[in-house]
Amino acid sequence: MFVQVKNLTKKFKNSIAVNKINFSIEKNKTVGLLGPNGCGKTTSIGMMLGLITPSEGEIIIDNKNLDKTDRVSFLSKMNFASPYVELPKRLTVKQNLQVYGRLYGVKNLEKKINEISKELDIKNFLEKKTGELSSGQKNRVTLAKSLINDPEILFLDEPTASLDPDIGDYVRGYIESYKSKNKITILLASHNMAEVERLCDSIIMMKNGKIIDEGTCEEIIKKHGRKNLEETFLKLARSNNEI
Repeated sequence: MFVQVKNLTKKFKNSIAVNKINFSIEKNKTVGLLGPNGCGKTTSIGMMLGLITPSEGEIIIDNKNLDKTDRVSFLSKMNFASPYVELPKRLTVKQNLQVYGRLYGVKNLEKKINEISKELDIKNFLEKKTGELSSGQKNRVTLAKSLINDPEILFLDEPTASLDPDIGDYVRGYIESYKSKNKITILLASHNMAEVERLCDSIIMMKNGKIIDEGTCEEIIKKHGRKNLEETFLKLARSNNEI
């Protein structure tokens, strides 16, 4: 699905969290959303998911305005994963997947849970309570939840945060593999620059609620005269001036 954001703005009392941002995500592409903490990334994702009401602006999906059409039909084609959003801790992994699967109206749900649990290697702890899992196990379960409805648009908010290098690489490899086999549009918010370079077709840099630069990783690195994306990120994040 093709996604457009036009003049998207979110104000909280006297502060502006997101300030008239504009960007698009081409169908079946992965776009990285980068920026320092507090720059507006998570708020932007929340608005695109329909969890936060924009103060101004439009979110357009396949040429239809999210606020002026059947929201449920759109939202049923989306999903998200974030290690900062806890799944119900007292439910088992399987119960969590069953609940979210039913919310999304997934057909042949038990078959889907069986398939995705094999793919993400969570089958051996399906009957374990989610609150008893390690960080790496929780992240894989959260990713399984985000794919339970075979979304056409997927929002990933730091999907490998706090993971050790081995599990982080496993998750990135799975995302790459899944993307190669399925038609899916992804918006990835991350502080891991190597991850962004590996997974993203292009990137958007935010600071103080605004977009300050965008392009492919190679274009942005070359433009700012740095060796890699991490050095470029640091330059932009520490600059006192908007680019």
